Amino acid sequence: MKKRKKNILPGAALAALVAAIIVYCIMLNVEKNALSAYEKGAILVAAKDMPRGLVLTEDNVKGYFEEKEMDKRLIPEAAITETGHLCLQMTAGELDKGTMITRSMFINLEEMHENMKEPVAAGFKADDLYQVVSGTLRSGDHIHIYTVDSDTGDVYLTWENVFVNEVFDSAGVLITAEDATSAAQRVNILMEKENIEQFYSELAKGSLRVVKVIESGGGNNETGL
Repeated sequence: MKKRKKNILPGAALAALVAAIIVYCIMLNVEKNALSAYEKGAILVAAKDMPRGLVLTEDNVKGYFEEKEMDKRLIPEAAITETGHLCLQMTAGELDKGTMITRSMFINLEEMHENMKEPVAAGFKADDLYQVVSGTLRSGDHIHIYTVDSDTGDVYLTWENVFVNEVFDSAGVLITAEDATSAAQRVNILMEKENIEQFYSELAKGSLRVVKVIESGGGNNETGL
């Protein structure tokens, strides 16, 4: 019996070793197949928090984004993969650090101009329009402009969803989108050239009022004069 046990033990050990080698080879093959199915792709993510209305240019765009690799199957079709595609774009909303970047997150300023017949920049001061939403306007905002009838006191919506191009403080210094404290005292807006005469005529009469469009999940709201 002892002799039989001695003869069996080497055979069992060899069989166990062979089985272990087979399992190891199978595991390597499974891992290889899994890795071959995992194809990486490059994406852009926000390298820092970005405010709404931030205008991206060749000078600043690289500082706001970084490249990451991830499974191509998880990358949306609308993802932006090169910083060059973001020049002359404006953030449509706030972006948190680490956010995967897609086209819907930006306003294409060149396309905006192309969609207007003859766009021009019209400027006005806070004194011209009473408070101008208490100085809170920023680049990228949209405003509605109303006309007040001096005889009847009736108010009419004259221009809707006018784009705020740039804002400045009382000294004429440009207020950036990151600046949440400075009061906007001078404002540049985009308008059709055909509306400029009426705009400045009503502005001189003091009959214009401005409300700021507040975008939320439930739609657009308005605030302030």
